Amino acid sequence: MSQFFYIHQDNPQPRLISQSVEFLRKGGVIVYPTDSGYALGCMLEDKHAMERICRIRQLDSNHNFTLMCRDLSELSTYAHVDNTAFRLIKNNTPGNYTFILKATKEVPRRLMNEKRKTIGLRVPSNPIALALLAELNEPMMSTTLMLPGNDFAESDPEEIRDTLSKHVDLIINGGYLGQQPTTVIDLTDDSPVVVRVGAGDPTPFR
Repeated sequence: MSQFFYIHQDNPQPRLISQSVEFLRKGGVIVYPTDSGYALGCMLEDKHAMERICRIRQLDSNHNFTLMCRDLSELSTYAHVDNTAFRLIKNNTPGNYTFILKATKEVPRRLMNEKRKTIGLRVPSNPIALALLAELNEPMMSTTLMLPGNDFAESDPEEIRDTLSKHVDLIINGGYLGQQPTTVIDLTDDSPVVVRVGAGDPTPFR
């Protein structure tokens, strides 16, 4: 059975954040809140944990996983970004956007879209997510917690507990989260392409 932490939405308790990151470092899969609903997360290099996430969500090799980053300091390590794209990302993060970028060789092959060699990147604004990333001190491999057959991210931590308590190591209750899917922006070519309009304003990319 998974652990269940109640973490304050606006002022995350450092002790619980530290304990949550320990689950990640020991190879765990966690459920945590973001500004676009709950997500599944694990360490970037942890193949076994990623396979567990794929089983929970029933994902194939063409799924775009997301690197959840606390800021843009790690961007050039994992993605090829020109100056124009960097300015666009910088001016619109943190926020409700997922950026699709060309992955560098630092990104494990299993994390990128197999056909396009791309990776998603996000800088969330949720205080709990940012606290986890600051404590971890590196990006987290992440994917939205959408259960098979559903079109939306899970938003109720108590329901998540009922469904996934035997499949993940930790569930963080950061409150009930409304449906706020990210706006997805493809920055792999010369001009930005709005792939999906969500909570983030698409205007700066048009």
